[in-house]
Amino acid sequence: MKPTIVIATHKEYPMPEDPLYLPLHAGKANARVTLPYQGDNTGEHISEKNPHYCELTVLYWAWKNLDADYIGLAHYRRHFALHKPFFRKHNIFSHILNSTELEHLLQHYDILLPKPRNYFIETNYSHYIHAHPAESMEKTKAILFRCFPEYKDAFETVMKRTRAHRFNMLIMKKEMFHDYCHWLFTILFELENSLDISGYDDYNQRIFGFISERLLDVYLEKNQLPYKELPVLFLEKEHWIKKGAAFLKRKFLHR
Repeated sequence: MKPTIVIATHKEYPMPEDPLYLPLHAGKANARVTLPYQGDNTGEHISEKNPHYCELTVLYWAWKNLDADYIGLAHYRRHFALHKPFFRKHNIFSHILNSTELEHLLQHYDILLPKPRNYFIETNYSHYIHAHPAESMEKTKAILFRCFPEYKDAFETVMKRTRAHRFNMLIMKKEMFHDYCHWLFTILFELENSLDISGYDDYNQRIFGFISERLLDVYLEKNQLPYKELPVLFLEKEHWIKKGAAFLKRKFLHR
């Protein structure tokens, strides 16, 4: 068994020392700085699309260039863990999922995902359009229904839910990973060709990364793939009050 988890990063940052992990400089093709990590601009790549695709340029690189039995994606400050520590300690890195723990999990599961976010008072669709241009989701829907009509019911089901897996984080068996990436990037490239984002603000310039977060659950729902959910270990302090206020402002004030 040969698993590899690529870590998307745009800056130098403490990284797990476990050989399971491969840090990748996301958007290396556009970078003005040199990081001590392999770039996502080697082999077959879309590194130059990073301002709009975010960590997906690293996902694409892994799909096209990585030879592993299981392939995963994490972020420089977000990692999978078996358990989240109740108190933050100096050795927080020791809680990141390691090779031994992953090998045990992969004996029972072919897909590992982050524990879902639940928005309670928002569906996935309403949450999206309160934070991002609605046209981007509507065009995604039209492309999905045209290119993959068998996914229509799954899309409608997922959009009505209030919970979803976020961050584009995943670990998948190679065959599933390749199938998912082919499906995902087929949709995103079609969307890129039909969507004018020149007037979008800086936040929504990353629209294809936001769209892909919603599509993962559509893929899983349609194919009825079993998976195991793991906690996400965030290596920096999260400002939950600020996030909650922004969520409510988008919901009720539409901004």
